[in-house]
Amino acid sequence: MTIKQKYIVDTTLRDGEQSPGIAFTLKEKVAIARALDQLGVSRIEAGTPAMGKEECQAFEKIRLACRYARIIAWNRMNLDDIKSSISCGADIIHVCVPASDLLIREKLRKNRAEVLEQLTACADFVHSANKELTIGLEDASRADRDFIVRLTQRAIKLGASTLRISDTVGIMSPSAIKACINQIPAGIDLEIHAHNDLGMAVANSIQGLRSGAKYADATLFGIGERAGNCNLEHLLIATKGQLDFGIRLDDLRLLQEILSPVIFKNRHTVHSFPSSLLAR
Repeated sequence: MTIKQKYIVDTTLRDGEQSPGIAFTLKEKVAIARALDQLGVSRIEAGTPAMGKEECQAFEKIRLACRYARIIAWNRMNLDDIKSSISCGADIIHVCVPASDLLIREKLRKNRAEVLEQLTACADFVHSANKELTIGLEDASRADRDFIVRLTQRAIKLGASTLRISDTVGIMSPSAIKACINQIPAGIDLEIHAHNDLGMAVANSIQGLRSGAKYADATLFGIGERAGNCNLEHLLIATKGQLDFGIRLDDLRLLQEILSPVIFKNRHTVHSFPSSLLAR
């Protein structure tokens, strides 16, 4: 059997930190990022610079601490967010685009044409700063499939390197993931972002990868908003001998054993964290 090469986008520091009761200090964020970089994670979604000064400081330190992974900044579809991310020195600017009519209407108070227009303005700004652009389709699981195709075509035209398919509310199944990806036009790398509300995040991520996605989003211990995200350890176990993420399972388990006191502070204090990783 040929083992296919795939890549991990770790979002522990962004989506993972939205898990109830979890919050990282600046030092902890840098330490986690450094550890993920050493593990072999391809891309690290380090947070949302628009949140403020401390988030930007974390980005700057994370970039200095990581030797291999590319650092992603998550942004809403507006120029102020993007300006913050560019000023923080993020390697990749990710623009999250509400894709379902429900979010377009209730969250943005716009229509589809206005979404395409605003996305174009954001993309132009990212390119003017000579940054790599990736685009995420928020709530793709409830979006009209024809509009997903239009958004994909626009993303390709705008020079985005990657398109993230987000099951934002965690309602998709493997068959739905496959059907969605099969409808997407070729010409752009795909990334699958699954939530675990129905316990399907790992299964949906695997199906997304098998259907052609190059990247899978995951978190340490599967932490994340509501029921969590795709559990990186479980993903590696379930795809062993089929997919290669460039990450050794034994190394990940050791890392999680070291990081658990930081992520779940109710059991230990941060002072038990190795000083070599906490060093600035």
